[in-house]
Amino acid sequence: MNFRRQIALQPAGFNITPLIDILLVLIIFFILTWNFSRDERDMAVRVPTATQAEESKPRPGEIILNVRTDGSVVLNQRTMDEASLKEVLRQVSKDFPNQPIIIRADRQVAYEHVIKVLDVCRAASIYNVAFATARERP
Repeated sequence: MNFRRQIALQPAGFNITPLIDILLVLIIFFILTWNFSRDERDMAVRVPTATQAEESKPRPGEIILNVRTDGSVVLNQRTMDEASLKEVLRQVSKDFPNQPIIIRADRQVAYEHVIKVLDVCRAASIYNVAFATARERP
């Protein structure tokens, strides 16, 4: 005689609460990093303000050249000399003939540094050049 009661075995469950927590943290992380990497901003460059400036949304494939106060040129977070910049822009011009270039020059940069960047663009056969400005704060 077996007086013990048979205990029905229940299948072991899978607790998905920690998995959901981890996924939510990952989603928040990816959204924040995507938001910060959407447009290139060189923190060392403060562009001049203009009353008629329009805030534009960055487009995919947009090329932004940052000119710092010391005259150094930064492209995709890499400081470039004149020869390497010319080579990169020449390749861009060859692959995408009407590729626009946006120059973000610091408000304190000497005018000659901006002219050197324009000369490099011209030598690389890039003629679609724009200058970045910031909207004047009231």
